[in-house]
Amino acid sequence: MIYNKMNLTALTDFYELTMAGGYFEEDIKDTIATFDMFYRRNPDKGGFAIMAGLEQVIDYLQNLQFTDQDIHFLRSKKIFSEEFLNYLLNFRFTCDVWAVEEGTPIFPNEPIITVRGPIIQAQLVETMILLTINHQSLIATKANRIVRAANGKGIMEFGSRRAHSYDAAVYGSRAAYIGGCIGTACTISEREFGIPALGTMAHSWIQSFDSEYEAFCAYARRYPNSCTLLVDTYNVLKSGIPNAIKTFDNILKPLGCRPKGIRIDSGDITYLSKKARIMLDEAGYPDCQICASNSLDEYIIADMLRQGAPIDSFGVGERLITASSEPVFGGVYKVVSINKNGKEIPKIKISENVAKITNPCFKNLFRLYDRDTNKAIADVITLFDEEIDDTNPYIIFDAEHTWKRKKITNFKAVKIRKQIFKNGRLVYHKPSIEEIRNQCKKQLDTLWNEIKRFENPHTYYVDLSEKLWNEKQKLLNENNIV
Repeated sequence: MIYNKMNLTALTDFYELTMAGGYFEEDIKDTIATFDMFYRRNPDKGGFAIMAGLEQVIDYLQNLQFTDQDIHFLRSKKIFSEEFLNYLLNFRFTCDVWAVEEGTPIFPNEPIITVRGPIIQAQLVETMILLTINHQSLIATKANRIVRAANGKGIMEFGSRRAHSYDAAVYGSRAAYIGGCIGTACTISEREFGIPALGTMAHSWIQSFDSEYEAFCAYARRYPNSCTLLVDTYNVLKSGIPNAIKTFDNILKPLGCRPKGIRIDSGDITYLSKKARIMLDEAGYPDCQICASNSLDEYIIADMLRQGAPIDSFGVGERLITASSEPVFGGVYKVVSINKNGKEIPKIKISENVAKITNPCFKNLFRLYDRDTNKAIADVITLFDEEIDDTNPYIIFDAEHTWKRKKITNFKAVKIRKQIFKNGRLVYHKPSIEEIRNQCKKQLDTLWNEIKRFENPHTYYVDLSEKLWNEKQKLLNENNIV
């Protein structure tokens, strides 16, 4: 948390603490367990999601420590033993963690984070891992949809005042930048992450002066090298644009400066932008850019551009920062194996809802790329110690409809997860926000356009290796499911 740096160790669902107390009292606190985080469905019926939030998960895990205040509170519940509370007071995170790197396209049911270690530790971190990855992955995914809809036009994240908390504003802007936005209105995000902070004026600036023209002139004198004027306070075409042009002529020209742009925040922006472009060009300002804002999303932006709106950039607020079209990412955190006396025991969650049946076992994740095109062919979830030999043909198959098979040749197999912690010690180099953003762009180029469609995208293959599939069927058979 940027704002007040509070200790988040106790930010858990309470059942994690009651289970932890139970593990302690049952003397199984040191049993090695493996938990996977995954999600079941892409937001907005899209073809993929974007991994984001790992840096904040790392920061959280590095700072796990129950305070005296935490212990005092838990003691007041009168359900925990002093021995357990003393254990928490001296708590130290010693698990191994693997994760998909930020900026990477991800798909349903893949183990995007795996935590392996003493079960009491692996259980306690569930809530923070989920809320962090769920939130930032959701916003990064939504932002990227909007960026792709803009077809190369700049998208600015303008949603700070609509976010669901100050943390959501700060980390939402981070995720949006990873997803491809060019900057944010959230000033603190530039201070903390180096994300460009952008913005000009509100209608209140113009209303504070006796006239729109006076307001424009005052702003132009103050910021002659970055002058963008908001032109819809009164009337875009009859007042805003004429006064902007007059300001450019009378204030900027004598200073040897050129206007940066105008912003339209209301009305039929497609129509207004076309008229504004003509007026600006005829006045000698073809380089003056037009920015649009006002409850935009990927569909509105795509429609505006199809209709010929000459807009250079878009400020997108509430529908981005809250992912309002589908505001829940839906990631879950499930135990997939327990190690007893050195023996790995796979665990599975079974449900009458087939989509909720989990993939058991301590696993790994490979992405298969075509060597000629460098396009991603499929992802394969394997047992952890499995390797995929990409020097020979490899058969992938649908885990539910097993007769659907495909032989893959001329491919390279890449493990797309990295080890983040080993025995509780960070072993991963955290990339910069620019490196993550570039990673996102680079990895998206490996996806076929059919997967990136907004409507009815092609379903990307995420298959199980034959060994993992056999383990899953064995567990289902043992539980009389098949």
